[in-house]
Amino acid sequence: MKYVIAGGTGFLGNALAWTWAEEGHDVRILTRSLPPGEVRHEPGTGSPGISRVGWSADGTAAAATKEVDGAAAVINLAGESIAGKRWSEARKQALVESRMLPTRSLAAAIAEAATPPAAFISGSAVGYYGDRGGDGLSETAPPGTDFLARLCVDWEAAAQAAARHGTRVILLRTGIVLEKSGGALPQLARPFRFFAGGPIGSGRQYMPWIHRHDWNEMVRWIADTPAVAGPVNVSAPHPVTNREFARALGRALHRPALLAAPRFALKIVAGEIADALLASQRVLPGVALANGYHFRYPEIDIALRGIFGD
Repeated sequence: MKYVIAGGTGFLGNALAWTWAEEGHDVRILTRSLPPGEVRHEPGTGSPGISRVGWSADGTAAAATKEVDGAAAVINLAGESIAGKRWSEARKQALVESRMLPTRSLAAAIAEAATPPAAFISGSAVGYYGDRGGDGLSETAPPGTDFLARLCVDWEAAAQAAARHGTRVILLRTGIVLEKSGGALPQLARPFRFFAGGPIGSGRQYMPWIHRHDWNEMVRWIADTPAVAGPVNVSAPHPVTNREFARALGRALHRPALLAAPRFALKIVAGEIADALLASQRVLPGVALANGYHFRYPEIDIALRGIFGD
């Protein structure tokens, strides 16, 4: 089968691409590092393996139509990292455009395809829900009103345009993806390695999380499960507070978890992005559980032991 991934060279997309390639599938990674339409096969990925395909991601179908035509699934993971830089107005605009333009391009390509893909699996985030305290949040919960929530609402709406052409659209509301090789975990673990780790802010805020293995397998399961459509909470079934996470991380690293990072200090250092770090979202994967997905890492201690070893 053919799978097309936008954002396929990143922390999540790369692992997904290799898993499908190792099973003998034809994986196409859309990239702006090549001229639109140019195709380069990745050595060592087998046959048909992984090919990188240049595209412009400018909001139009451009070179993507040929690639999405006849695909089993198109996976949209394009977008600049939310973290890492303070949220100036220019930075916010970059975060919006890096998500909206690729999503519109893919939806336009699906509309032009002679054989539209069976599924369009498009990125979103648990930021959709905003700061919700301890409320349990299934996929039917309403959105929040802050910057990230509004971004997710618009991002999902752009992806839903593909549904008009008979393609099943799935919206991945992803929590914090845990793996020691990338993502947020290396930054979260760094203070613990210097015996300076602990909760962030009050520590009472819920932080939805998922092991990268489960993220990878859930996306593959979604692609193969026609009954699943619409928003899907891609998070473990046992969300934890930030304080519980800090204690579990300390246990996994054999370090204490006593030094809290106060809210005011985060605001000084990170600016508005601190509000996202301190938001509480008790997200529950209702759709995945109702449709039979089995988590390999359902609990935080199991996940962190799997990542760091005993």
